[in-house]
Amino acid sequence: MVDYPYAQLLNHSSKQIRVHIKIDTGMNRLGIHAENLSDIERIFHCTNLKVEGAFSHLSASDGLRDEDIQFTKQQIQRFYQLMHALKAKGYHPGKLHLQSSYGILNYPDLTCDFARAGIALYGVLSAPDKTRTSIHLKPVISLKARIATMKEIEPGDTISYGRQFRARSNMIVATITIGYADGIPRMLNEKNDAYVLLHGEKAPIIGRICMDQFIIDVSHIKEVRANDTVTIIGMDGDKQIHCEDIAQQNGTITNEILSQLGSRLEYIYLK
Repeated sequence: MVDYPYAQLLNHSSKQIRVHIKIDTGMNRLGIHAENLSDIERIFHCTNLKVEGAFSHLSASDGLRDEDIQFTKQQIQRFYQLMHALKAKGYHPGKLHLQSSYGILNYPDLTCDFARAGIALYGVLSAPDKTRTSIHLKPVISLKARIATMKEIEPGDTISYGRQFRARSNMIVATITIGYADGIPRMLNEKNDAYVLLHGEKAPIIGRICMDQFIIDVSHIKEVRANDTVTIIGMDGDKQIHCEDIAQQNGTITNEILSQLGSRLEYIYLK
């Protein structure tokens, strides 16, 4: 429930709808402002709405700078002051929830009924951040693809669109069956030291990522064949590529990398 006009719209339903009220404590994205007590009270009087919870979102809970901590504490204070005010007027806000992954890790002492773990469920953080709570997260996702074909190229030959990569010596290259349409960042290449793992060794990504493929240098790896598996995220032998590594190489966060992995991918679930 993000505002009173939306509550009015839902209230026109012929059935009773269970809702949680979103409170804006400072993120200024969605929700009813924490000081707008009158609109929040009006939602409780909507006959076809059953309020079962209230929540807000901590917009800087991942930051450990003094200003981020102070702002987060202000958000928490605004939320609980509002809940106390509602209860004093006889309203029952129901189940309360404030924490996403970083809220859990940096503000574990909050008294809430629910927590909304997000990126941490994948065993990663948005970036290689420090958190107040010491925790060892284990990544639950690996991303792999296969070699479609291999070929030898000579000095001066160029690779992929734009001819940005030019061979300086004889090379063996392999084309991998995945691309930016599947969620591989287009700027992932040798310029930011990007690589995949193949037979437990690093194989640099060369040239631009294509829609359905990209190309790697396998000149230094023995016994490479078509249909061999490469690891883009995950473990191969004693080496590992972390999702955080790819995010850093592309100037973004793991949330974006993982959320862009496309529906064309085949998912294999292991216990």
